[in-house]
Amino acid sequence: MDIQQQIIKLRDELNQHNYNYYVLDQPTITDYDFDVRLKELQALEDAHPEFADEHSPTKRVGGAITKNFETVVHDHRMYSLDNSYSKEDLLDWEARVKKMIDGEVQFVCELKYDGASISLTYENGTLLKAITRGDGVQGDDVTANIKTIRSVPLRLKGDYPPRFDIRGEIVLPFEGFNKMNEERIEIGEEPYRNPRNTASGSLKLQDSAEVAKRPLECLLYNITGNNLNLSTQFESLEKARAWGFKVPKAATLANSTTEVLEFVDYWNIHRHDLPYETDGVVVKINDLHQQEELGYTSKSPRWAIAYKFKAEQVSTRLNEITYQVGRTGAITPVANLEPVELAGTTVKRASLHNADQIEKLDIREGDTVFVEKGGEIIPKIIAVDLTKRPVDSQPTHYIELCPECGTELVRNEGEAQHYCPNYNGCQPQIIGRIQHFISRKAMDIEGLGGETVALLVKENLIQDYSDLYALKKVEVIHLERMAEKSTDNLIKGIQDSKNVPFERVLFALGIRFVGETVAKKLATHYKSIDNLALATTTDLVTVDEIGTRIAESVVAFFNSEQNRKIVERLKNFGVQLEICAETLANQTNILEGQIFVVSGVFESVSRDELKKLIEDNGGKVSGSISKKTSYIIAGDNMGPSKRIKAEQLQVPIISEYEFKGFLE
Repeated sequence: MDIQQQIIKLRDELNQHNYNYYVLDQPTITDYDFDVRLKELQALEDAHPEFADEHSPTKRVGGAITKNFETVVHDHRMYSLDNSYSKEDLLDWEARVKKMIDGEVQFVCELKYDGASISLTYENGTLLKAITRGDGVQGDDVTANIKTIRSVPLRLKGDYPPRFDIRGEIVLPFEGFNKMNEERIEIGEEPYRNPRNTASGSLKLQDSAEVAKRPLECLLYNITGNNLNLSTQFESLEKARAWGFKVPKAATLANSTTEVLEFVDYWNIHRHDLPYETDGVVVKINDLHQQEELGYTSKSPRWAIAYKFKAEQVSTRLNEITYQVGRTGAITPVANLEPVELAGTTVKRASLHNADQIEKLDIREGDTVFVEKGGEIIPKIIAVDLTKRPVDSQPTHYIELCPECGTELVRNEGEAQHYCPNYNGCQPQIIGRIQHFISRKAMDIEGLGGETVALLVKENLIQDYSDLYALKKVEVIHLERMAEKSTDNLIKGIQDSKNVPFERVLFALGIRFVGETVAKKLATHYKSIDNLALATTTDLVTVDEIGTRIAESVVAFFNSEQNRKIVERLKNFGVQLEICAETLANQTNILEGQIFVVSGVFESVSRDELKKLIEDNGGKVSGSISKKTSYIIAGDNMGPSKRIKAEQLQVPIISEYEFKGFLE
């Protein structure tokens, strides 16, 4: 392969990796490996300028623009940062900087948060637009979604410039990420892989109401614009905080690279105490006049560099691969490890995800494996140390029978996981379904927890969730950890749950792919369990936001004779399996076929009450304005960008009182 072919090959590989990372949010190599290849390409291009190409990955930030959102050109380009991985890299950067500018150099050290880059534009103290990085020159307008993030101020306070951009990261805290995954597992969905990709994907959801449910945060760190009246980077951080932005406190001034490295060393250890993912430290020249003097290369500012933490990994022995059965029958392989310290905790298990992952990494019992911990609850195995593989090692053969009940496993076309089809006879599935039924967002049964459910099943007192309503005090009081008061609380909690509204009961049934939002839509549309049970796939897909996958799952649930018997028992016990008469009396179809966008703060009702009024009267609420929008209900502090878009699309803007007139 000659030099030109080598350069072309590297460009093609890096372009593909850029696409995987920025567009698909599915990176296939580590940041370090990407940087090594990028530096290799840069060296070849510098040595052979005759093969220069303005579209080379070395000349751009990377990534095409995701469709379905309006593409907007950044007022000020969003550059990427050069990366460093050693003290030597940092010293080389410092030397280059000092050759180009006169005077003393002071640095600002800030943590590098691993999220989705965003640029917010403010005009006269009001959020005007929010644009994703995109390719650095232009990005996607995600203003409607960003406005749902509570840490993003819609109006500023204090003495701010008339117009400016502020850049930062949209991040998903570990706690919120883990909670989201627990909820996905509850409804039979694959868990998200990591916080960064989940945050990035959230920004591109079509329905901003769904974005609002996600615990996203916006961390900001760089102000850009004209006539800002700022002299240093550190001052700009303090000003941004004063204006109402969430600016990370982990930032400090450093007068030498020695002090920079002290900051790096400290946070390399203490980053695990933070609620967010961090992957390094950003070092910037503090003086903004010096920044301006240094300027930019074609892809990066010369006045800043990212010092990347080494990925925290440990190696340990994989003792055994075991398999867990979830409430939907999904089989999850788990690596049981020789205990090892990682990120301040003792790791004994790691996720293997599915059969494809085991085959891809060729993971075997007895292997020495590399384990990495990110935002996931359970660490993951990223590679095998083949140099330490035992000579008598045998390939892993994925199980064919359920480890709990012995039923032959199935794998549906297009799905990564294997399933146990023994819906009614596999004990972990039974326990899991009942635990879901009693959970807080479902029936929320006071006095009944997951361990008690498992005990009741193992004692053969219940075999499905309808059996809960037949429990008697005399049957329960003699069980382990049960006493007079706890038994009374349990029985009372079960009886009280009969008043839980239909939409939550429908969610509690545990129909695969039917989460809280879908359950509410189905309950509102069909009014009763009897009507829903008679619906066909063709009927169901006509319901707003119900796709084929959900429709087929609902039909399959009610096609089961066992499920129909359980539902009938619940009905006989008095559980709410239809919308109550009072709620129905307040519902009409006056707004059927009309789509509303609700924006601003209202006097007589809250936003949630207004949305409920729309839905109770047959209308639909959307988070963004489009040609299909019928009306915008505007309160105080409605964003100017929404008003401009409404005028462009000729969408009528009405007040809360004009809307109420529609219902009279």
